[in-house]
Amino acid sequence: MTAASSFETRPLLVELLTEELPPKALNKLGLAFAEGIRSVLAKQNLLGGACVTSDFATPRRLAVHLSHVLAQAPEQAYTEKLMPASVGLTPEGKATPALVKKLASKNLEHLGPDDLVHESDGKQDYLYAKGTAPGRSLADAIQEALDHAIVSLPIPKVMRYQLADGVSSVKFVRPAHRLTVLWGGDIVNAQALGLDAGNETAGHRFMAPEAIDIKHADTYARQLLDEGKVIVSFNERRQAIAGQLQDHAQRLNATLGTDPAVEALLDEVTALVEHPTVYVGQFDQGFLSVPPECLILTMRLNQKYFPLFEPGTGQLTHRFLIVSNMQVADPSNIVQGNERVVRPRLADAQFFFEQDRKTPLAARVDSLANSVYHNKLGSQLERVERVRQIARYLAAKLDADGDLADRAALLAKADLNSNMVAEFPELQGIMGAYYARADGEPEEVVRALGDQYRIRIDEPVTPDTITSTILFIAERVETLVGIWGIGLVPTGERDPFGLRRAALGIISAFEQLSAGGYLATPNAAGLHVRPLLEEAFRLFAAHPLDAGTVPEVLGFIYERYRNQLGSGYDRNVVDAVLSQQPPLHEVLFRIQACASFAERTESASLAAANKRIANLLKKAEGAPGKVDAGKLSEPAEQALAKVIATLKPQADAQFELGNFTDSLAIMAQAKEAVDAFFADIMVMAEDPAVRANRLALLDELHGAMNRVADISRLAQ
Repeated sequence: MTAASSFETRPLLVELLTEELPPKALNKLGLAFAEGIRSVLAKQNLLGGACVTSDFATPRRLAVHLSHVLAQAPEQAYTEKLMPASVGLTPEGKATPALVKKLASKNLEHLGPDDLVHESDGKQDYLYAKGTAPGRSLADAIQEALDHAIVSLPIPKVMRYQLADGVSSVKFVRPAHRLTVLWGGDIVNAQALGLDAGNETAGHRFMAPEAIDIKHADTYARQLLDEGKVIVSFNERRQAIAGQLQDHAQRLNATLGTDPAVEALLDEVTALVEHPTVYVGQFDQGFLSVPPECLILTMRLNQKYFPLFEPGTGQLTHRFLIVSNMQVADPSNIVQGNERVVRPRLADAQFFFEQDRKTPLAARVDSLANSVYHNKLGSQLERVERVRQIARYLAAKLDADGDLADRAALLAKADLNSNMVAEFPELQGIMGAYYARADGEPEEVVRALGDQYRIRIDEPVTPDTITSTILFIAERVETLVGIWGIGLVPTGERDPFGLRRAALGIISAFEQLSAGGYLATPNAAGLHVRPLLEEAFRLFAAHPLDAGTVPEVLGFIYERYRNQLGSGYDRNVVDAVLSQQPPLHEVLFRIQACASFAERTESASLAAANKRIANLLKKAEGAPGKVDAGKLSEPAEQALAKVIATLKPQADAQFELGNFTDSLAIMAQAKEAVDAFFADIMVMAEDPAVRANRLALLDELHGAMNRVADISRLAQ
């Protein structure tokens, strides 16, 4: 690295050339490597004000380009608090051994007592070292930056490999072969993973295998493209692939489909190639008789191909797109080779499907006795029986067809032992629906099997989807109660059984049942979540669960709901409603009513009064009794009793109709009487009878005010 002006900036390039990196982690590795280098240099004040960071990642390299990097950081002011003056100085003002040792530990041994500053902290004098220190040089800081970047990489799995000396070994995600560190055109001395920094890298493994000397940090990307046939930017490579895919699809009058899996596959193939070129392949149209999900999955999952679909209908075609790492004048060998590879994969899918069809889905149910669901919860067949009973319970509560619900639950897991699901676990449920339809099962049952693995229910429930919804809820309730009951609760980010997702799914189902008219608002005699959880708990008699399972799962569901609603509604309003754990299908209606109430001018005063009432009732000895009108001697308490007697029946009537906003609005009319009561009345009177009567009056008011939500929480 040649001498440079202290204030001169040049671009910096750092590249680590490796064996093929794990594709699903590549983009994160590239971003983390770039940030690791940048963060250390920024901390050392080595980046110019206009510095731009560019990250690069290909299957064989991680790199970063920083546009403005100083050779030497500016001088830095420092202040070091050392020790009390009485400890650091002798009576003669000389440095004590303790001070000498402290200065040495701070690399300030060149300072003497006269160079130190005395400052008081209000209790005693302290010695401080103040001054300016030379800034860190890039030559020194780059090693720290490299070490930090490598240690901080989110490596999914490390491997140990031997270095070129045949003796030493290191751990890294993949063996590293070259290290490039350039400041402008100068090599910066650094080491990493047993490699010394240079300016040599490698291009495309097949199209440009010769070594490439990088002339300057700014020529890196262009040289690799021109000389090495490598597009080093992950994002540019992704855009190039996406553009080619769209161009080919349009020329073939087809689409790539709208499945989110397309984007995930695009990320993956971007991490597999350094010079992408898209070609068109095709397969025998006879394979289209197999359920398209099977063909799509095998092409995407096993071969990384992009299936093509008919525009408008979305039907799968017999053509697919190949993202190759080679650009050749005649791609026929590449295309034909890929077609030969995919043919047996599709043939396997066809064979599995035809073999599975020979056994009716219902005939597979008994074999679930040999499949373990969980060693503490029994077999899959035992689970099926529990889900069946929960489904019948739900059907009865929702006035739905119990036989259809029971049939759907019986067949829900029957495809787990099929050949197709054994090969492609992602197709469970989907294949069950195909086999059920082929067996002549009712369409409601077919739909339920196909929908059972959805994350949530997004549309109002109709008579056509009620069976699906029942199975959806039954499975998630059984999972939540059973898995929670054996102690496998979510912790931190860990939730291997998807209990958070199950809870949110149940919430969505209740919301859409309400939207579809299956749950009246309010619903005094129909479906409620606590009795549903209790019914599920009862079914685990053969595999005893923790006694506190039901209340804990209930609280967990409402906590998930609280987190979900927190981004769209005022947190106090959400807490006011959910603290009462109301019927799930009423939550949104109550929140809207409570939010409307919170905007009223009376709300703040009533919320504060409600909080005061709650505190008084907590301190009361025993449960409040009935109000004795004869003992209400003061005008303010008589007025409050009269207001309650007038407003409470009106508010209750609106509550029973589900008109929560109107119910709260009616009770808001009690504000003046409530304010007057607390202004004029001493609740905790010396006479026990008077005190008890006033508490009973407040208890009656408290109950009337809090049917929709705990109004006191609006005062927080």
